[in-house]
Amino acid sequence: MSGSLDSFAIPRWGVMWGLAIFVYVALKGISWIQRTPSDAPIWKHAAYLVGWPGMDVDAFLNVRSASRPTVIDWGFAFFKFGCGIGVLLFIVPALGGANEYLVGWLGMLGIAFTLHFGLFHILSCACRQLGLTAVPIMNWPIASQSLSEFWGKRWNLAFRDLTYHLLFRPLVRYFGPAATVMAGFILSGLVHDVVISIPSGGGYGLPTCYFSIQGSAILAERSRWGRAIGLGRGLRGWLFCLVVLVAPCALLFHEPFVCGVIIPFLQATRIVR
Repeated sequence: MSGSLDSFAIPRWGVMWGLAIFVYVALKGISWIQRTPSDAPIWKHAAYLVGWPGMDVDAFLNVRSASRPTVIDWGFAFFKFGCGIGVLLFIVPALGGANEYLVGWLGMLGIAFTLHFGLFHILSCACRQLGLTAVPIMNWPIASQSLSEFWGKRWNLAFRDLTYHLLFRPLVRYFGPAATVMAGFILSGLVHDVVISIPSGGGYGLPTCYFSIQGSAILAERSRWGRAIGLGRGLRGWLFCLVVLVAPCALLFHEPFVCGVIIPFLQATRIVR
């Protein structure tokens, strides 16, 4: 009897995708409910809700895009999408017998390039081609010269837009910028714990720890001594940003997640055998 029940169990990667979609839909709905009233046509609302992954609802509904995507813009979007597909279909399978943790990380890289860097950029181009304001969610994060620039202007602008309007702007007047920044990063960590640690059945609190490090490093970067030693600008700022982002990455994508969720997903999709 227990075996028959196990056959209907949702795999851990299914729980992960289910939670990720649930969180995204909930946040998307919150952003739409909190929109500024406007006379935007119904098709724009539908396009925002089902055709654009960003959370910049007022700009999407009410501001006409000032720039249409160029041929280079379209080409770069499809290039990133193709790179992600290439990693998933060729590089990851070729390393299928290598270290499981490494293969899982490469799989995540392929998924990120396919979705966040590739497909979402393609959707941005399509929306802007229609005259809609849809800034690419990933805005050259590798060029960030500070953690503030990375998290505030270049990485996952969808979540940035939502937390700025719903968390930072209302709370900063009461608690000040430092406490509000930390609250935003802790909230982001908790969201990632839901999507990463709960499906993994382990690693609880590690993603929250990762984002707490990011918030603390931003405060250090903005401090008097941080500015005095050149953090937040130039090569020194870029290196500091890179180290803080990369060094604790094992806290965010911990081993229970990579080996217990990502690897089974790659196996279920026949990317890894």
